Amino acid sequence: MAKKRIKFMCTAFRDGFQSVYGARVLTEDFMPAVEAAAAAGIDWFEAGGGARFQSLYFYCNQDAFDMMDAFRKAAGPKADLQTLARGVNVVGLDSQPSDVIKAHADLFAKHGITTIRNFDALNDVNNLIYSGQCIKDAGLKHQVCVTMMELPPGCAGAHDAKFYEKSLRDILDAGIPFDSVCFKDASGTSVPSKVYETIKMARRVLPKGTFIDFHSHETAGIGVAGYTAALEAGADAIDLSLAPASGGTCQTDVATMWHALRGTDFDLGVDIDKILEAEKVFKECMGDYFLPPEATQVEPLIPWSPMPGGALTANTQMLRDNGLMDKYPEIIAAMKEVVERGGYGTSVTPVSQFYFQQAFNNVLHGPWEKIAPGYGKMVLGYFGKTPVKADPEIVKLAAKQLELEPTTRTPLEINDADKTKGLAVAKADLEKEGLPTTPENVFIVATCKEKGIMYLKGEAKVNVRKNEPQKAAASGGGGGAADGYTVTVGGKKYAVKLDGNKATVNGKSYDITIAEGAGGGAAAASAGGEGADVKAPLPGLILDIKVSEGDSVAEGDILVVMEAMKMESPVKAPVAGVVGSINVGKGDQVTAGQSLVTLN
Repeated sequence: MAKKRIKFMCTAFRDGFQSVYGARVLTEDFMPAVEAAAAAGIDWFEAGGGARFQSLYFYCNQDAFDMMDAFRKAAGPKADLQTLARGVNVVGLDSQPSDVIKAHADLFAKHGITTIRNFDALNDVNNLIYSGQCIKDAGLKHQVCVTMMELPPGCAGAHDAKFYEKSLRDILDAGIPFDSVCFKDASGTSVPSKVYETIKMARRVLPKGTFIDFHSHETAGIGVAGYTAALEAGADAIDLSLAPASGGTCQTDVATMWHALRGTDFDLGVDIDKILEAEKVFKECMGDYFLPPEATQVEPLIPWSPMPGGALTANTQMLRDNGLMDKYPEIIAAMKEVVERGGYGTSVTPVSQFYFQQAFNNVLHGPWEKIAPGYGKMVLGYFGKTPVKADPEIVKLAAKQLELEPTTRTPLEINDADKTKGLAVAKADLEKEGLPTTPENVFIVATCKEKGIMYLKGEAKVNVRKNEPQKAAASGGGGGAADGYTVTVGGKKYAVKLDGNKATVNGKSYDITIAEGAGGGAAAASAGGEGADVKAPLPGLILDIKVSEGDSVAEGDILVVMEAMKMESPVKAPVAGVVGSINVGKGDQVTAGQSLVTLN
């Protein structure tokens, strides 16, 4: 009896990058690996979308559309290049209006993409109707998703086969056009028996011959078992990756799955020696990149969170950058309550970020003392309908803290009525900055906002984590570090560069003198004045500074806009006063508690 040929999508260059390297990979560094994978016979690639759109502007100082063009050239004209879209969010920081959703499909088609996988973290069909239609209208294949996870142990009420059947029937009843269906488990926590039952259900509910794909991760250690269960239930395809971006927080490796299927009725149809050669090239390409230890590990506690691979390393690297990695176990432990009381949205972007950010706040500020904006808007209905109703107490807290009323309007209705969103607003922002208003530039600004402007103005900073060779100690007369120093005083970080009798601290220049010893005539360091020190509420990137030194501000005025964990957070004046000093610069990475602005 002939074996069943199983198709697979290679996720190494999108989900792999997001799950292992926080999506921060330079285009030129990995194109040889794409060429090698294509030469090995792989013809279906995940080539962008998700966080790999934003990350190129945020961290790589590169253009995502240029990356797609390069990917098409490397993979060849016949390859199926697939990207990831988040329903009405498409690839943006926030949910988008209709014109941005349409532009997303049109521009991705223009730049060589052939298929878009489209999901909604809440499984709210209203977020898939228009976005799916735009994908088909652009001449692309639409892979519609049902998002999956296992509820934390002890929780019940959603995310079983019955719930997924309702989600699937909602898609069918809405008449959304699609070419294939994906069951997407970003946390890799769905137990194999449920995967089997769900795929069996889908075969019964969907039209005969519908192409079914199953997506999982190895994060919880059951990826191979889940994939095997899906295939035995009748799935046509699975998602696999290549080392070094495989296993652990990412998808199962092609070679691992090839081995697991030996002696079964299934065959991946690959020349395994050629696959191993491609992996050798990929490992060489990524040899200089910092590989977080947690990215290669199975984490048995993931089902208790559940934290998806694509978010886990991005968040741990953020914690590591800011000296807060010791808080990680507490944050993961706090996620169960956050998931349970938030309405059981699937733990996948952006909801996984909402969960992590709220758990982070609960650990750092005390349980439910500070509602994270994204989490609060989710429980209030601004991203769609949660699978079950959120805890009424949390809804009440969110409404009070965010000064928003609960809503039953669809996100598309809300966004289309929002005069701060859309292509016209983005075009006006470009014109204000004197930048070209190409369709690509307009879309970049519509989805990436201030950070898109920073990139287009040439102000973006490269923040790609590579393993730098150990610098030899300077010999001879006391030169110092070429790029300066990071000096931490009282938990606050300062960027310091020394040049003769000048010191530049966080971008400001000071005259200095240096003498040996700590003589009694030295003045004691002082915080100075009776002003209010406005500190960063959480680690993040300074996106915008809304005030200048000497400005008078009222209580509640926005002083600084930060970006943390994929969400923008305004920092407001706690009291009225005059801006005495601005202690950070645009583009600075800051730690929780770091001084941003001093008010007199």
